[in-house]
Amino acid sequence: MKIIACIKQVPDSEAKVKAEDAKITWGDAPLVINPFDEYAVEGALQQKEAQGGTVTALCIGPESARDALKHALAMGADEAILITDAALPKLDTVGAARVLAAAIQKIGGVDMVIFGRQTLDNGSGLTTAQTARVLGIPLLGLAGQIKVQDGSVTVERVTEEGRQTVSAKLPAIVSVVQSIGEPRYPSFMGIRKASKANIPVWTLSDLGIEAPAAVVARTELMNPPVKDTIVEMITGETPEAIAETLVEKILAEKVL
Repeated sequence: MKIIACIKQVPDSEAKVKAEDAKITWGDAPLVINPFDEYAVEGALQQKEAQGGTVTALCIGPESARDALKHALAMGADEAILITDAALPKLDTVGAARVLAAAIQKIGGVDMVIFGRQTLDNGSGLTTAQTARVLGIPLLGLAGQIKVQDGSVTVERVTEEGRQTVSAKLPAIVSVVQSIGEPRYPSFMGIRKASKANIPVWTLSDLGIEAPAAVVARTELMNPPVKDTIVEMITGETPEAIAETLVEKILAEKVL
């Protein structure tokens, strides 16, 4: 089987989110592989071990995203591909789906594409379904177990209502949840291999597409309005005098 694990580089989950110039920023937080995508890599490796074949980690991002791909390689992925282009930082989820679909078609002969359930930075969880739509292949989402047999894939979906078993013919796209199994730790040999790996870089030109126009309008982060609060301490000779002053102020402000 030829399996692709789609991953993304995101700010560390401990990052402090701030608003600057009506935009969300994580400051100087370290960038890591999206935690949910580690489960995608784990699911892909499980299928490789069960069925044979190869696992390719695929990522859209800047040059720094090589580190996320090296993490996937250290876990056991056979190959990694980085898609980077000056026109890509403004991608919305639909644009990302179109770029990923073009890359998957360029790789060719893919049997299964595995995603994590969502990304940590925007958390929409839409790119998986949108990629399946662009490619015109089935989507099996929220999979806690995956079984491939006779050219079909069967997954056990984990939903709020319980468990649901669904099947589809390959090729297919699968998104996985934590029930797929705890992601394996990169081995020492895996880390050494990843550090020396040659990671091809593809641009939009290599994919034969132009930068997708944004479908979803960008939103600006609005800071809550500043509210000035004035505190006045009421004093008096006796508790009765304090109470009388307080009543006068309440009546003057028409609170009662």
